[in-house]
Amino acid sequence: MTPVRRAILWRHGQTRWNHDRRFQGQLDVPLDEVGRRQAQEAAELLQPLAPGLIVSSDLSRAAATAAALSGVTGVPVTTTTALREAHAGEWQGMTHEEIQATDADLLAAWRSEVDVRPGRTGETRTEVGTRVAGAVDAHLDTLPPDGVAVFVTHGGAARAAIGSLLHIPAQHWHALTVMRNCGWSVLARGATGWSLEAYNLAPPDAPAPGYRDVIV
Repeated sequence: MTPVRRAILWRHGQTRWNHDRRFQGQLDVPLDEVGRRQAQEAAELLQPLAPGLIVSSDLSRAAATAAALSGVTGVPVTTTTALREAHAGEWQGMTHEEIQATDADLLAAWRSEVDVRPGRTGETRTEVGTRVAGAVDAHLDTLPPDGVAVFVTHGGAARAAIGSLLHIPAQHWHALTVMRNCGWSVLARGATGWSLEAYNLAPPDAPAPGYRDVIV
């Protein structure tokens, strides 16, 4: 059997801003108590997959989630800005309701179109997908042919990266549900390219995400 390398894309645990449906983007918001518990529970479920590499967004909500897995596996965490969430421009720090009240037309366009910039100056979905997918590919290359790497990232970034890696046209990425807090997906890269083995797995008590709760 031809060996494959596996990439596990793991979303960070809950923050207070997740709970409040507030756009975090690249602002550095820490895990709340629920998020810390989610990270520990998920880490114990991921530990049997024996990752040889843990790479995390440098934002603290992701880095703290990654630290939980490092604690049970002994694998050190490498941090990188390449796994950050999409920058949300002027919307960072605002709730969905506040944006709806002040910027409804742009919000509707961003929700329905591929390359609209959130908050006017933010990153498009395809820009984020290219950025995160590139980092996944590059780090996976450092592993042996049957290695496993865990990439600790964010909800919108994970979905964009998966869509990009699987060559799904960006206008169809909405078919991938938003990953739950501390949810993860498993992709395999072999001789014929990438395949999706599992999507949006999570600890049993992880709540389902809100509709279109993408930049988190």
